Amino acid sequence: MKVLVTGAAGFIGSNIVHGLNQQGITDVVAVDNLSKAEKFLNLVDLEIADYMDKSDFLARLLGNHDDALNGVDVVFHEGACSDTMEHNGQYMMQNNFQYTLALFEACQRRKIPFLYASSAAVYGAGPVFEETRTAEQPLNVYGYSKFLFDQVLRKKMLEGLTAPVYGFRYFNVYGLREQHKGRMASVAYHNTQQVLQDGHVRLFGPYDGYGAGGHQRDFVSVEDVVAVNLHFMRNAGTAPNGVYNLGTGRAQSFNDVALAVVNTARQAQRAGTEPLAPLSLEQAVELGLIRYIDFPEALKGKYQSYTQANLERLCAAGYAAPFMDVETGVGRYVAALFAKHH
Repeated sequence: MKVLVTGAAGFIGSNIVHGLNQQGITDVVAVDNLSKAEKFLNLVDLEIADYMDKSDFLARLLGNHDDALNGVDVVFHEGACSDTMEHNGQYMMQNNFQYTLALFEACQRRKIPFLYASSAAVYGAGPVFEETRTAEQPLNVYGYSKFLFDQVLRKKMLEGLTAPVYGFRYFNVYGLREQHKGRMASVAYHNTQQVLQDGHVRLFGPYDGYGAGGHQRDFVSVEDVVAVNLHFMRNAGTAPNGVYNLGTGRAQSFNDVALAVVNTARQAQRAGTEPLAPLSLEQAVELGLIRYIDFPEALKGKYQSYTQANLERLCAAGYAAPFMDVETGVGRYVAALFAKHH
């Protein structure tokens, strides 16, 4: 099987390549933009057959040169600008909408299954997070760029598709291979770096009716994200086409993430010793291991205070595996980060 992965050196893209490799699939064409050179580290331990620069790949697609997809059996499109604070709408639409549309159309011409990254950002402030038009109210141009292609897909589905298409609305994904993402890395990653550098975690204080650290998101491990993507690859053509939420279906607080980080870090820093009793939130705050800062003015009115994926459609499509909760998934992730650090 030959697989093409865009954004292959990025966070989710590189994890998908890793998942493919674990399935014995190494005939992988990696497409990315390595102007941010440190992203190459995500490819070092992976097996790929070829690499193509994103600009060259996109130019060929826009020129209707489908030879860029010669022999490809399935496409995972993870390449995009994922910075939700990016204000250049032209840049965002080129990267997230036009790129996706061009690749989708090429896959339809070639009859190649197309699996792509959408985002929970299409829902804006919620409070409903289900795959329906009435629930979709993006708060920023990033969310709009993802929303717009989802709308195009719905129209194309009514007209009739020539090959399977699946879009995944990623909620708050965390996990290995995100170290290059800067401010857009997960809360779990930033909390871990704060522990390593400062010895404590910092969370936002009260805002929007939520107490300090009490804002809730659907935090999902990248391991589960990969599992869902590979499930749809294996079931392409039998699972219904369309857009699916990809979260755990369970909102948890930033306090939960911070506490999982703190408790795992405490144990990791005492490697080889007897297990420590986990701290409660109150104990962690009292010890100064979790601290709160004022909610940033720049985020007010643009912030998702609560997200929780409705997974009914995903389950109806045949995905039945359980998702890791924060305690399990973040614990595994932080332990792995500490192992790399030491």
